[in-house]
Amino acid sequence: MQKKGNMNIKTIDVKEIREDEIFLEEFCPDTVYEQQLDGQPYDTEAKNGFTDFGICKESVRSIKELGFTKPTPIQVQSIPVLKDGTRDFIGLAQTGTGKTAAFGLPLIELIDREKITIQALILAPTRELCIQISNDLESYCKYLVGLNIVPVYGGASIELQISRIKKGAHVVVATPGRLNDLIRREKIDLSTIKYVILDEADEMLNMGFQEDIDSILAFTPKDKKTWLFAATMPDEIYAIIGKYMHDPFEITAGIKNAGADNIEHIYYVVHERDRYTALKRILDVNPDIFAIIFCRTRIETQEIAEKLIKDGYNADSLHGDLNQVQRDKVMKHYREKNLQLLVATDVAASGIDVNNVSHVINYQLPDEMEIYTHRSGRTARAGKSGITISIINTKDMGKLRYIEKHVNKKLVYARVPGGVEVCEQQLLALMKKIKTVEINQPGIEKYLPAINSELKNIDKAELIARMVSLEFNRFLDYYRNAEDLNIDFSRKDHDRGRDNDKDAESIFINLGTIDGFNNARMLKYFKEITSLPPDAFKRINIKGVYSFVDVKSKYLAVFIEAFDNEVFKGRKVRVDSSERNKSKKTFSPGKMKNFKNSKSRQ
Repeated sequence: MQKKGNMNIKTIDVKEIREDEIFLEEFCPDTVYEQQLDGQPYDTEAKNGFTDFGICKESVRSIKELGFTKPTPIQVQSIPVLKDGTRDFIGLAQTGTGKTAAFGLPLIELIDREKITIQALILAPTRELCIQISNDLESYCKYLVGLNIVPVYGGASIELQISRIKKGAHVVVATPGRLNDLIRREKIDLSTIKYVILDEADEMLNMGFQEDIDSILAFTPKDKKTWLFAATMPDEIYAIIGKYMHDPFEITAGIKNAGADNIEHIYYVVHERDRYTALKRILDVNPDIFAIIFCRTRIETQEIAEKLIKDGYNADSLHGDLNQVQRDKVMKHYREKNLQLLVATDVAASGIDVNNVSHVINYQLPDEMEIYTHRSGRTARAGKSGITISIINTKDMGKLRYIEKHVNKKLVYARVPGGVEVCEQQLLALMKKIKTVEINQPGIEKYLPAINSELKNIDKAELIARMVSLEFNRFLDYYRNAEDLNIDFSRKDHDRGRDNDKDAESIFINLGTIDGFNNARMLKYFKEITSLPPDAFKRINIKGVYSFVDVKSKYLAVFIEAFDNEVFKGRKVRVDSSERNKSKKTFSPGKMKNFKNSKSRQ
């Protein structure tokens, strides 16, 4: 139990559950669990699976029909705590790990179906996630008669949603924007809320919903219980915890802010002019790829999608300029795998839950480190493995190192495949298709005599060569004289042009051009805050929402200490260095802010 300001937070890590017999005896006395330990695949051995949590037989029947037999780590830790409904709660786990069931199953147990009032509110960042949560809850309570779940989100008829609320709702699943609209119209009463669930809370904050969340929660009772689920813990989440939660119970499935263990992280380094060509090589060397390609802007997203379509790839785009009908059409095609490549912006792809995504490709690295984690979470869902690929240039190396520290994983450098490698993989994929194709014997029976007659003078070897050439010549022609896209330098020299200066340490700071800084203004700002001489700073590299500065080693401690309580335009300034991270523990649940002076819980 840790005391942080006015909060007592009990934290249990997934690696600690095996040893924490008190936890198991208190919450799941009849269940034995094998958790993920030392990087080994997670497995749960329970006598009766979900039945040991004490949830009702109707819910057990529903989840068995859905094919759920073993609870995931986040479910193992969350359900026993939440089903009592007496604690505020923080659950940290990657996307795709079963968070909806983790809060959904205990929530429907707590609802009083005899009272036709809104007893629970679930906030989600996007329309897609809102619909997904609502559908999942409907599935869980399939055999619980009289439990009404109403989703409210933009892009659909608000009048129809108002009508459904009036007919009686126990649980409302909402996006912040549409719910605020209903509140302004006085069409929804939140005064009877007992439970508020903030799902993907970090994503909501990244999308700028802080004010909307504050506005909504102001209409809810002070004695409600708040459950917060997120994949990462940016500083803004601590403000929500301090303002709306009391003595929260915190669990972490994995390592806080880290990437999932079942995702492989790879990066390629190319010149900027070769970025799109490198993307095509990556796609071609993975013929069976089912991927989401992330871009940073709507314009870039549309441009890349159009280029891919023109070049013969099965691709489409998803971004904010599409209307809801267009978005639904694209997502329908992608979910049904009629679309192989989805090119998307971060906001448009938030909340997407598609099974069996094999790769996430960062066409451009994101500016916020938390976004990298969320992007990666679109693959390797439900315990499966996946690959995150980043295409970068030499200027991105500083950001890459910071991502490695943020996700607590090594990103593996790989060489962009050449023409021979691509052709080899395409050929193997073609052979696999020929080998596994289902033969429609009745359908082709009447054509076989004519086919055999036409091919009677061609032997088996020649026939195979001709079949391969028919399908394969396009790749042979395209890649015959393909140039090497790789930059010729070793991994240890990926140092952003600092000439490997051992006398300086690279420092990350969460301020950039968006805050009005250029190199001169940033240098002046550093001098004002730290009182250090100008020669203390070797190099300043300004980015959009963050920057890097190389500080001489002898000034490093003074520099970092100067920013301990620094606030810039109402935002906490964060600085970080590789040396500082080396001294940190891998998992530090105690990194909570002091909330003694925060506003009272609402």
